[in-house]
Formats: sequence, C-alpha cells, structure tokens
Amino acid sequence: MNYNFDELLEKVTQFVKNETKTETVVGTQFTLGEYTCVPVMRIGVGLGAGGGTGEQPKAGKGEGGGAGVGMGIEPMGFLVSRGDQINFVSTQHSKGLGAAFEKLPELVQAYIQKQHTAKAQAVV
Repeated sequence: MNYNFDELLEKVTQFVKNETKTETVVGTQFTLGEYTCVPVMRIGVGLGAGGGTGEQPKAGKGEGGGAGVGMGIEPMGFLVSRGDQINFVSTQHSKGLGAAFEKLPELVQAYIQKQHTAKAQAVV
C-alpha cells in the first residue's frame, strides 16, 4: 500500500480553507430594526495523520495508515451597530448574555425569531 501524504494534506488544507472562510467566522450581517448585527464565531481545528509498516515471522508484512480532522464552531457574540455606535455583545458569559438582554431585548428576540423562521422555511 502506498500513501500520498502530500495529496492528503492538500485535501485537508483545502477543506479547512473552505470551512473557515470569513462568512463562517464572522457571520452574515443582518438588520433588526435600527440595529445592524454581525455574529462572531470561534473556530477550532485539529488535524492528525500517521502510517506505518511492520513484519512478523508467521503473520507476514503489514501496512496501515490513517488521518483525521476535528472541527468545532462556537458563537462568541455579536457586533452590533446603531448609527455611528458599535458594540460587541458577548455570549460567552452569563453576565454578557444578561447584559445583552438588558441592553437589546429586541435584538435577541428578533434573532431567535429569525432562526426559527429560517428553519421553518428550510423544512418546507
């Protein structure tokens, strides 16, 4: 068995490039009333690969290899603008999320409604 790790690495690299484009890390902008909102995500990627050969007197020769990629995406918060003011509303801490509810209740409610509407439209 012959492994082409250069080809494998190229395919994995291309996958990571496609999945971590700007629209994934900084989501698509949307408007809620007077507010313009941009979701911000954190992306983590892990890669691993290995291979080897071996020989035993009774079993003969053997070869093996493998590769894996793990990826996680986590929402960090929203960039929110209104007029000439820009704020970051974090979703990382309950305090930040609580502050978001106090400052911008329409924002959170409208975003959740927009997600439900998008899911409902996707089902149809």
